[in-house]
Amino acid sequence: MLRDVNCLVGYRIHATDGDLGKVNEFYFDDETWTIRYMVVDTGHWLPGRKVLISPVALGTPDWPSGTLPVKLTKEQVRNSPDIDTEKPVSRQRETELHTYYSWPTYWGYGLYSGPIYGIAPTVAQDDASAQQRQGDPHLRSTHVVLGYRIHATDGVIGHVEDFIVDDEKWTLRFLVVDTSNGPPGRKVLIAPSWIDRVEWVDSQLYVNHSQECVRNSPAFDPSQPVSMDYEGNLYDYYGRCREHN
Repeated sequence: MLRDVNCLVGYRIHATDGDLGKVNEFYFDDETWTIRYMVVDTGHWLPGRKVLISPVALGTPDWPSGTLPVKLTKEQVRNSPDIDTEKPVSRQRETELHTYYSWPTYWGYGLYSGPIYGIAPTVAQDDASAQQRQGDPHLRSTHVVLGYRIHATDGVIGHVEDFIVDDEKWTLRFLVVDTSNGPPGRKVLIAPSWIDRVEWVDSQLYVNHSQECVRNSPAFDPSQPVSMDYEGNLYDYYGRCREHN
């Protein structure tokens, strides 16, 4: 099922022996637009600490109660590598984390089987910046990307307001775009694969469509789930082939 990321923030993460904390944000891979980690605020249990939990550790979510169970104990999480989520996460630290939990690595071969739905290029100036950060150049925060401006071929069309995620494969299927630059306006969806380029340093995304084209695309109603019919209309409008089964 498709869900909006903003609504998942605040979900409780439940270990096999008690609550771990709440979802604070998500880290995604900007090459595949796949969620790699949930950033979990441990609250009073581990004061001042946030931990990274991979979706591979998830059990069956309890959506009505807003609970995401994980196949981990509180002691495992307590003793996991302490990663400073206020700084870029290096590949070395990711390797330590995956080794500790015996999680498969996603780099090189991919974490999930099946198709990758959305790929958008990065730019050279960001590669240099990422190397200076000494972090994984492709690991991004959903919280940070909120507010990025969306450029059409003839000017700014709006900004990123949310993401739509596939709760089975944990891929970001769509970006929710507010088509106003002031008060909340009409909302539309853009698939990551429709993005021509991203300037991460300047917080800008570019699509090869006019403002009028994007603004007149099928409107998105956040109060309603994304249906197959709506997706079909959206892909037909842009003349795109669906990228999933």
